[in-house]
Amino acid sequence: MKISIVCIAIFTSCVSLSNKEEKMMCFEIEKNDITATRLTSVSIENIHFDDFETGVVLLKKSSSESKEINFQIDNKQKKLWFKHNPMNESGSIKYCLIKKKNSVVNTQFKYKKTAGDLTLISKEKALVTYRYGMTYPPKGVDSIYKKSGYVHPILSPKGDTLTRIQPPDHFHHYGLWGPWTRTKVDSEKIDFWNLKDGQGTVLFKEFNSIQAGSIFTAFDAKQEHLILENREISEVAINENLKIKMWEVDGKDQYILDYTSEFSSPLPNGILFEAYRYGGGLGLRFTERWHKDNCTVFTSSGKDRLTADGSEAKWCIVTGESADGKSTNGILFMSHPENKSHPEPMRVWPIDGNNGRGDLFFEFCPIRHNEWKIEPQKKYNLKYRMLVFEGNIDPEEAEQHWQAFAKKLKILINKN
Repeated sequence: MKISIVCIAIFTSCVSLSNKEEKMMCFEIEKNDITATRLTSVSIENIHFDDFETGVVLLKKSSSESKEINFQIDNKQKKLWFKHNPMNESGSIKYCLIKKKNSVVNTQFKYKKTAGDLTLISKEKALVTYRYGMTYPPKGVDSIYKKSGYVHPILSPKGDTLTRIQPPDHFHHYGLWGPWTRTKVDSEKIDFWNLKDGQGTVLFKEFNSIQAGSIFTAFDAKQEHLILENREISEVAINENLKIKMWEVDGKDQYILDYTSEFSSPLPNGILFEAYRYGGGLGLRFTERWHKDNCTVFTSSGKDRLTADGSEAKWCIVTGESADGKSTNGILFMSHPENKSHPEPMRVWPIDGNNGRGDLFFEFCPIRHNEWKIEPQKKYNLKYRMLVFEGNIDPEEAEQHWQAFAKKLKILINKN
């Protein structure tokens, strides 16, 4: 599926401003049939960043309201980020960036680094943690299962833990993570997933960036996929930049994790990802609270827990009982149309798995049905979105969120 590029043109209609207010740039977003809130950005490369130190606001004007909204500046990429909410609007929505002294900056999102954990925080609530320090297995378990470079815990908006690490049935499972399983380097077979074999692993190397502000908190971490077997010193097979961005859906007990893996191989002949039911993409081991009797699966192609495994989908809703047993929560997983093998094959554990308990594991697995040759030094990427929610979401809402993820907005820009 091809995605239309952003349209940029000049328009003359803009927000009316008083003589005391100086507009820096204005832009308009055309009306479309997608109602879900989007985190979006526009380039501000022609604006002097010193202007933001004296005070700036972003004014939104639509058919129903005119108000100041929160925004966030990415100085490195020279982008202005904001949330575009088209609900109940009959036409296009206009925005103006305006100089205004004594403007107030809202810092809803924060992060904290403590003892090998990078924690992403919203409204003083810790919701997501990336483990960059080494985690060792429980006492008495082979240290070969040690691991860094994974996400755990992921909490629901009200604080239920949704992920699990080092379950006794699979000590190599680490919350949210994405190693490749059956790979081939020349004639050598290397497994980065099953740590017990000692062939390979994926570890955190360093942070490229960490940021937080009024709209989101995010990090970009370098991870190395290492060959261990038959090496005196581990060899890097894949260099990966893992990018995760957390932001909230206004007015609902929901937040979003954007998960992007950008990777390349430094090996002279690259690496082959062989077709297999596990590997790469995005995999998540759910909480031990969930089993065959208290969680459900529903995909964009109408599959459920019994039929989803091996099928292909744009999105998948996983819902389970809340910790207090009084409600439900879960995660909507979304695959981007530019991904390998989209609509993407999935691995969903059979309902009678794990000695009949029916524990839940979910993965978007781009190489489930077809191999993938990674050429040397060539850059690849996989993009996913997760909506973490309280209660339930229906297929119509899931489709709207996927549409917002998959399709670019048309933005008309007038720079001054």
